Amino acid sequence: MRNDTGICREECYIMSEKVTLTVEDLTLAIQNSIDNKGMDESQAYSLAQHILNFFGYSDRIIDNILEPEDRDAFYMLEDTGILTTEREETTLYDGREWRIHYWLFKRERIMELMSSTDREKESEVETSVYSELTDDMWKRAK
Repeated sequence: MRNDTGICREECYIMSEKVTLTVEDLTLAIQNSIDNKGMDESQAYSLAQHILNFFGYSDRIIDNILEPEDRDAFYMLEDTGILTTEREETTLYDGREWRIHYWLFKRERIMELMSSTDREKESEVETSVYSELTDDMWKRAK
């Protein structure tokens, strides 16, 4: 896909140019992710919309805004490589250490999943293997 500058999206990420991540982009990435094989489009779309509502136009959010149910969805997407975490440590005025945890999009992985056709190829292979067998082949020889 090309943006308004005529540069394909993959090159944009390599060049650190930000392209807005859409619900459709994230839906496709979720559908093509390994752990979510078989998730139908409406479920993937709902999950993508839910996740993007937290991020807005930002690439990272602070973890403490999440409810436990939301965090579970974030961990699921972390397992697929769509999200990652980072933490920041700072020293408070009284000398205590304070950790702040963040969630970030892994845009390179999302782009990779969006362009992935492995899922389509797998489903074609599965159906084509058995569709070529005749009824006689299914009968056992005695």
